[in-house]
Amino acid sequence: DMEESAMELGIAMDEDDPEDLQPRPPVVTIMGHVDHGKTSLLDAIRNTRVTAGEAGGITQAIGAYQAETADGSTITFIDTPGHAAFTDMRERGANTADMIILVVAADDSVKQQTADSIACARQADVPLLVAVNKMDLPAADAGRVLADLAGYEVLTEDLGGDVLCSQISAKEGTNLDDLLSKVMLQAEVLDLKANPDRDAQGVVLEASTVKGLGTV
Repeated sequence: DMEESAMELGIAMDEDDPEDLQPRPPVVTIMGHVDHGKTSLLDAIRNTRVTAGEAGGITQAIGAYQAETADGSTITFIDTPGHAAFTDMRERGANTADMIILVVAADDSVKQQTADSIACARQADVPLLVAVNKMDLPAADAGRVLADLAGYEVLTEDLGGDVLCSQISAKEGTNLDDLLSKVMLQAEVLDLKANPDRDAQGVVLEASTVKGLGTV
């Protein structure tokens, strides 16, 4: 019995009154193959640089940031590691998100971690949006990317599917407003709501053990 098992685990089963619910910002995870531009995209959205302080420029830990769209809407981003060694952390990020932006480099197309990210999204039952990045490069081929994604049953609107897609350049800051507007469009479809007056609930995205302190 669902209610009994929830009580055993100490999970509150209180349901919010529909009248108390208000629209809430979507929580978005950015995923994709290493070096396809996930962190650069976050940098471009937040207009700050976070890569410089990381070993080899590879995101080692999960971080969360909020960004405002042109129309004043708020989006919460969870930055997950894209390197294969951090698959478990990436999965934790996906399981807390409302949707996933799959970043695919226009000059490199679908790679192993792209496929992993698609599988991760399916496992978490979270909708995907596609950001075809690096459109500023001469070798950029968005058509090839979309065709390769279709091979993984990720059908974008251009190919008659329902997956939203933006062709962007994180480096040049091109078409980011289009991407963010599609995030908000997806959020509308999901009808995300929460009660701002209830007790807060949180999810631990990452933890580590420190000598003398235990788990932090």
